[in-house]
Amino acid sequence: MTAPARAAWAAAPADFVLRREQGAAGGFTAVFVRLRARLDALPPFVRYVAAICFGVSGAAALPPLYVLPLLIPAFAGFLWLVEGAPTRREAAALGYGFGLGHFTAGLYWVANALLTDPERYGLVAPLAPLSLAALFAVYTAVAAFVSKLAFRSRYGGSFLFRLTVFAAAFALTEWLRGHALTGFAWNLIGTVWGLSGGVMQSTALIGTYGLGFLTVVAAAAPAALGEPLGSARRKIVTAALPYALFAAIWAGGLWRLQGAGPAASEPGVPKVVLRIVQPDIAQSNKWVPELRIAHLKRDLDLTRAAAKPSDADSTVVVIWPETAVPFLVDQDEAVRDAIATVVPKGGLVITGAPRATPPGVEPYEVFNGIVAVDEHGSLAGMYDKHHLVPFGEYLPFRGYVPAWMHLDKLTPGAIDFTAGSGPATLHLPGVPPISPLICYEIIFPGEVTDDNDRPQLLVNVTNDAWFGESTGPYQHFVSARFRSVEEGIPVARAANTGISGVVDSYGRVVARLGLGRQGAIDAPVPRALAGPPLYAKVGDWMLVFVIILWALLAATVRRLAPE
Repeated sequence: MTAPARAAWAAAPADFVLRREQGAAGGFTAVFVRLRARLDALPPFVRYVAAICFGVSGAAALPPLYVLPLLIPAFAGFLWLVEGAPTRREAAALGYGFGLGHFTAGLYWVANALLTDPERYGLVAPLAPLSLAALFAVYTAVAAFVSKLAFRSRYGGSFLFRLTVFAAAFALTEWLRGHALTGFAWNLIGTVWGLSGGVMQSTALIGTYGLGFLTVVAAAAPAALGEPLGSARRKIVTAALPYALFAAIWAGGLWRLQGAGPAASEPGVPKVVLRIVQPDIAQSNKWVPELRIAHLKRDLDLTRAAAKPSDADSTVVVIWPETAVPFLVDQDEAVRDAIATVVPKGGLVITGAPRATPPGVEPYEVFNGIVAVDEHGSLAGMYDKHHLVPFGEYLPFRGYVPAWMHLDKLTPGAIDFTAGSGPATLHLPGVPPISPLICYEIIFPGEVTDDNDRPQLLVNVTNDAWFGESTGPYQHFVSARFRSVEEGIPVARAANTGISGVVDSYGRVVARLGLGRQGAIDAPVPRALAGPPLYAKVGDWMLVFVIILWALLAATVRRLAPE
């Protein structure tokens, strides 16, 4: 807060505002000035609790709840807290509290993964979301610290400057969260726009990180109404400016969708049918040795039941979920022959399955893989997951973890999975080039394709049974939709317990099988865009471009109408 503002608060803030602001506009902004004054007057501990509550409020806007209005108290309140913090250290503490509330509420479902083995992890399961939140809250603490540092510069008297720095710090630390220490790009703030197909289209230009920056700008802008200095009309115009921008973004997105025509109005690849199978196998049963054959039989039976007479006129690509086949398919001819019995003529079964180095080959390695099996039981293609889940598929720093801690990865098996070589494009007979993605590999913007060999279809196989009946599967599915818009490439998604579906290159759902259901769905292959969108070409540098563009706009507005 600037010196004149602090002097204004000291001179009875409510009376000060009422003397300065007249009319309806003045009465309206006076309410926000009083709210901010009361927030600043809270004891430090209560302010920390308020920061946690603001973080929880922001999480309510994430999929599938989409309570978007709660973003305003979340980020406007967070900005007020940072501005009112007496020191950078306290600002960082408040930022940590915001992150603690935000990530605990957004990732509460992580406890379900541990509850699949209650004997080993039941007691610590409730602590898992809090532990992750405690780690990720460091990023929001850094954002608050950097913001407070900038607020004390000679430009800190301008609200638009403070708003821009605050949103940029949040967006850049969110990008860092998506990349540092293998990254965790789950629940990016831009995904709150999964509710709006129009706004989603902007990610074809600026990506989800860029949309996240603008979202924080818009959500925090109403904090201008609580400024102790300046005219009421000026405050209202400042608060409304980002919403005018979003109106333009939304209108541009609707125009883009109108030009695209109805979803899947014309198949991108004629006479190719995607058949997605969802077996709905509980995670607690998935790796029980005596049930492995029964699980494979369920996939086979569901695939047979979905067969149609019209299959003879098309190439049918059957897609099973992550680790749908609990056998080493590449080494087990009998299993491949069993799968071949349900492969439509001229088609394929693409399935998730573990892989391992052949017997006698050292070092012995295990992979979380995808294999494609043709009607003759031969392997038409393979892929190994390259972006592994820490603690889920490997134990970080295993060599340094004391034995007495009894820590291990969540997935079955005595050794860690080995990472594959990276994004790849598979060229399979009879189908368009595909980019295979296993589980949460789909959540990382700009990391889902081989730039030197662009695919025409993203195939995401996953086992969201780990998440249970929670918000997790919905959040995961929305991430897949955002990748389709960013890349201009449709997505076919097979999930063990749901949500499975096909999404076109504009993020629109063509076919879907809901959470906790068993069955199969058919859909055509939607058309990929003729060329990659701007974001797919430039990548995350678009975030920097958007920040600079907004900063120039804010500077122009401030110059034309000084605060």
